[in-house]
Amino acid sequence: MINGILHPAKVVEQLVRQGVTHMVTLPDSETRHMYDRLVAEPSIHVIPVSREGEAIPIAAGLWVAGQRPVISIQNAGLYESGDALRGLAIGIDLPLVMFIGYRGHTRHGDTPDSAARILEPFLHLWRVDYYTVESDDDLDRVPLAFERAEQTSQPVAVLIGTEYAKE
Repeated sequence: MINGILHPAKVVEQLVRQGVTHMVTLPDSETRHMYDRLVAEPSIHVIPVSREGEAIPIAAGLWVAGQRPVISIQNAGLYESGDALRGLAIGIDLPLVMFIGYRGHTRHGDTPDSAARILEPFLHLWRVDYYTVESDDDLDRVPLAFERAEQTSQPVAVLIGTEYAKE
Protein backbone atom coordinates (compact mmCIF):
# COMPACT_ATOMS: atom_id res chain seq x y z
CA MET A 1 0.00 0.00 0.00
CA ILE A 2 1.35 3.41 -0.94
CA ASN A 3 -0.92 6.26 0.20
CA GLY A 4 -3.95 4.32 1.26
CA ILE A 5 -6.55 2.01 -0.14
CA LEU A 6 -7.99 1.93 -3.65
CA HIS A 7 -11.46 0.39 -3.63
CA PRO A 8 -12.70 -1.06 -6.92
CA ALA A 9 -16.27 0.08 -6.21
CA LYS A 10 -15.14 3.70 -6.00
CA VAL A 11 -13.25 3.38 -9.30
CA VAL A 12 -16.29 1.81 -10.95
CA GLU A 13 -18.43 4.69 -9.63
CA GLN A 14 -16.12 7.07 -11.49
CA LEU A 15 -16.41 5.01 -14.68
CA VAL A 16 -20.20 4.99 -14.47
CA ARG A 17 -20.25 8.77 -13.93
CA GLN A 18 -18.17 9.18 -17.08
CA GLY A 19 -20.58 7.07 -19.13
CA VAL A 20 -18.14 4.25 -19.80
CA THR A 21 -19.82 1.47 -21.77
CA HIS A 22 -16.99 -1.07 -22.05
CA MET A 23 -13.81 -2.01 -20.19
CA VAL A 24 -11.36 -3.82 -22.45
CA THR A 25 -8.90 -5.61 -20.20
CA LEU A 26 -6.45 -8.40 -19.68
CA PRO A 27 -7.34 -9.69 -16.21
CA ASP A 28 -4.40 -10.43 -13.93
CA SER A 29 -3.75 -11.11 -10.26
CA GLU A 30 -3.25 -7.42 -9.42
CA THR A 31 -6.59 -6.37 -10.93
CA ARG A 32 -8.67 -9.37 -9.85
CA HIS A 33 -10.79 -7.41 -7.36
CA MET A 34 -11.42 -4.67 -9.92
CA TYR A 35 -12.37 -7.26 -12.54
CA ASP A 36 -14.85 -8.89 -10.14
CA ARG A 37 -16.44 -5.50 -9.38
CA LEU A 38 -16.68 -4.60 -13.08
CA VAL A 39 -18.37 -7.88 -13.93
CA ALA A 40 -20.98 -7.07 -11.28
CA GLU A 41 -21.68 -3.61 -12.80
CA PRO A 42 -24.58 -3.97 -15.29
CA SER A 43 -23.90 -0.73 -17.19
CA ILE A 44 -20.34 -1.65 -18.20
CA HIS A 45 -19.53 -4.55 -20.50
CA VAL A 46 -16.22 -6.25 -19.70
CA ILE A 47 -14.28 -7.45 -22.73
CA PRO A 48 -11.33 -9.66 -21.82
CA VAL A 49 -8.45 -9.89 -24.28
CA SER A 50 -5.77 -12.54 -24.58
CA ARG A 51 -2.91 -10.05 -25.15
CA GLU A 52 -2.60 -6.39 -24.18
CA GLY A 53 -1.82 -5.49 -27.78
CA GLU A 54 -5.47 -6.22 -28.66
CA ALA A 55 -6.94 -3.73 -26.17
CA ILE A 56 -6.47 -0.48 -28.12
CA PRO A 57 -7.75 -1.84 -31.46
CA ILE A 58 -10.86 -3.29 -29.80
CA ALA A 59 -11.47 -0.02 -27.94
CA ALA A 60 -11.04 1.90 -31.21
CA GLY A 61 -13.67 -0.26 -32.88
CA LEU A 62 -16.07 0.32 -30.01
CA TRP A 63 -15.44 4.07 -30.18
CA VAL A 64 -16.11 4.12 -33.94
CA ALA A 65 -19.39 2.30 -33.19
CA GLY A 66 -20.42 5.13 -30.84
CA GLN A 67 -19.48 3.50 -27.55
CA ARG A 68 -17.33 4.92 -24.71
CA PRO A 69 -14.68 2.31 -23.90
CA VAL A 70 -11.67 2.38 -21.60
CA ILE A 71 -8.84 -0.12 -21.38
CA SER A 72 -7.09 -1.63 -18.37
CA ILE A 73 -3.69 -3.24 -18.86
CA GLN A 74 -0.34 -3.38 -17.06
CA ASN A 75 2.62 -1.18 -17.94
CA ALA A 76 4.49 -4.07 -19.58
CA GLY A 77 1.41 -4.69 -21.72
CA LEU A 78 1.39 -1.05 -22.78
CA TYR A 79 4.86 -1.54 -24.22
CA GLU A 80 3.52 -4.43 -26.32
CA SER A 81 0.74 -2.09 -27.43
CA GLY A 82 3.13 0.62 -28.60
CA ASP A 83 2.36 0.24 -32.29
CA ALA A 84 -1.40 0.33 -31.68
CA LEU A 85 -0.92 3.37 -29.43
CA ARG A 86 1.09 5.17 -32.10
CA GLY A 87 -0.61 4.08 -35.27
CA LEU A 88 -4.17 3.79 -34.08
CA ALA A 89 -4.98 5.69 -30.88
CA ILE A 90 -2.75 8.67 -31.60
CA GLY A 91 -3.15 8.32 -35.36
CA ILE A 92 -6.96 8.56 -35.40
CA ASP A 93 -7.24 11.06 -32.53
CA LEU A 94 -8.87 8.52 -30.22
CA PRO A 95 -9.97 10.10 -26.91
CA LEU A 96 -9.26 6.88 -25.01
CA VAL A 97 -8.70 6.71 -21.26
CA MET A 98 -6.24 3.93 -20.47
CA PHE A 99 -5.96 2.51 -16.95
CA ILE A 100 -2.37 1.31 -16.74
CA GLY A 101 -1.18 -0.83 -13.84
CA TYR A 102 2.04 0.78 -12.59
CA ARG A 103 3.66 -2.55 -11.69
CA GLY A 104 6.84 -2.01 -9.68
CA HIS A 105 5.95 1.55 -8.66
CA THR A 106 7.50 2.47 -5.29
CA ARG A 107 7.47 6.31 -5.13
CA HIS A 108 10.92 6.12 -3.50
CA GLY A 109 13.17 6.55 -6.52
CA ASP A 110 14.66 3.09 -5.97
CA THR A 111 12.68 1.16 -8.54
CA PRO A 112 14.37 -2.10 -9.52
CA ASP A 113 11.54 -3.14 -11.86
CA SER A 114 12.33 -1.78 -15.32
CA ALA A 115 8.62 -1.91 -16.23
CA ALA A 116 8.06 0.84 -13.66
CA ARG A 117 11.23 2.81 -14.39
CA ILE A 118 10.41 3.33 -18.05
CA LEU A 119 6.64 3.88 -17.87
CA GLU A 120 6.65 7.65 -17.51
CA PRO A 121 9.44 8.18 -20.08
CA PHE A 122 7.48 5.92 -22.46
CA LEU A 123 4.36 8.05 -22.04
CA HIS A 124 6.40 11.24 -22.49
CA LEU A 125 7.89 9.81 -25.69
CA TRP A 126 4.40 9.38 -27.17
CA ARG A 127 3.19 12.68 -25.63
CA VAL A 128 0.49 10.87 -23.68
CA ASP A 129 -0.76 12.84 -20.70
CA TYR A 130 -1.26 10.88 -17.50
CA TYR A 131 -2.57 11.05 -13.95
CA THR A 132 -1.42 8.79 -11.10
CA VAL A 133 -3.93 7.20 -8.73
CA GLU A 134 -2.60 5.56 -5.56
CA SER A 135 -5.68 5.63 -3.30
CA ASP A 136 -9.34 6.59 -3.13
CA ASP A 137 -8.16 10.13 -2.31
CA ASP A 138 -6.76 10.42 -5.85
CA LEU A 139 -9.94 9.47 -7.70
CA ASP A 140 -10.67 13.10 -8.54
CA ARG A 141 -8.03 12.58 -11.25
CA VAL A 142 -10.23 10.14 -13.16
CA PRO A 143 -12.67 12.80 -14.44
CA LEU A 144 -9.65 14.97 -15.26
CA ALA A 145 -8.32 12.19 -17.49
CA PHE A 146 -11.65 11.95 -19.33
CA GLU A 147 -11.80 15.74 -19.73
CA ARG A 148 -8.24 15.80 -21.07
CA ALA A 149 -8.94 12.98 -23.54
CA GLU A 150 -12.01 14.83 -24.85
CA GLN A 151 -10.21 18.20 -25.05
CA THR A 152 -7.23 16.81 -26.95
CA SER A 153 -8.85 13.90 -28.85
CA GLN A 154 -5.89 11.85 -27.70
CA PRO A 155 -5.32 8.90 -25.39
CA VAL A 156 -4.74 9.73 -21.72
CA ALA A 157 -3.41 7.34 -19.08
CA VAL A 158 -4.51 6.80 -15.49
CA LEU A 159 -1.58 5.10 -13.78
CA ILE A 160 -2.74 2.77 -11.04
CA GLY A 161 0.11 2.94 -8.52
CA THR A 162 -1.24 0.38 -6.04
CA GLU A 163 -3.20 -2.85 -6.02
CA TYR A 164 -6.98 -2.72 -5.79
CA ALA A 165 -8.31 -3.58 -2.34
CA LYS A 166 -10.50 -6.58 -1.70
CA GLU A 167 -14.01 -5.36 -0.98
